[in-house]
Amino acid sequence: MATRTEPEPLSKRLRATGDLKLVPYLMAGHPSLARSAEVGRRLATSGIAALELGIPFSDPLADGPVIQRAGQAALDHGMSVARALDLAADINEEGGAPVVLMTYVNPVLAYDPRRFAADAAQAGVAGVIFPDLPAEEAEPVAGWIRSAGLDVIFLVAPTTGEERVRPICDASSGFVYCVTLTGITGMRSELPPALDSLLALRGLADAAVVGSAIVAEVEAGRDPALLVKELLRACR
Repeated sequence: MATRTEPEPLSKRLRATGDLKLVPYLMAGHPSLARSAEVGRRLATSGIAALELGIPFSDPLADGPVIQRAGQAALDHGMSVARALDLAADINEEGGAPVVLMTYVNPVLAYDPRRFAADAAQAGVAGVIFPDLPAEEAEPVAGWIRSAGLDVIFLVAPTTGEERVRPICDASSGFVYCVTLTGITGMRSELPPALDSLLALRGLADAAVVGSAIVAEVEAGRDPALLVKELLRACR
């Protein structure tokens, strides 16, 4: 009987080794469940460090227009937390990069956090990113997710005071998600000038998340794996 190999921890997979790791974002169920499964499986085996899979929410306060449209389209086609977890399991069956869920906390509370943690672990999910859950107010949700063997990832932003950065980093496992700008997400022609000083609190970044550009490729009916291939070449 073959021995099952334990998955490599997120903290190790995303650690830069003379390069910059890449984490593409994909909206679950956009433009359809079948299409997002197809794209997710292809991206997971493209050489990326991890795949960030978004669970759509009806009030996405932090998302820009591209991801908002994708989330609403996914909801209109019946995407739910349960179906997003099934999609994560489908993508994980292909092997390759681990799936990390990005979700607002309300869908998890409605689903039941303990059930969510157990089902996410069963689906092979490696971690969960909560953009709207402060680390100081994360219990007991974060504890239930950790107890299921998943990483819990919190965010720091340009507006995060220095006194909060260390506690947020201590509360996070797998990696810390550094938001590069204030306001909603979206494509920009340049990064904010204060980014260097923010990253200096923890050293240089190990990985970059690319969201809106990937989702825009899916929205336009193009293959985002081609963009990912270009980005991976640039990251080396």
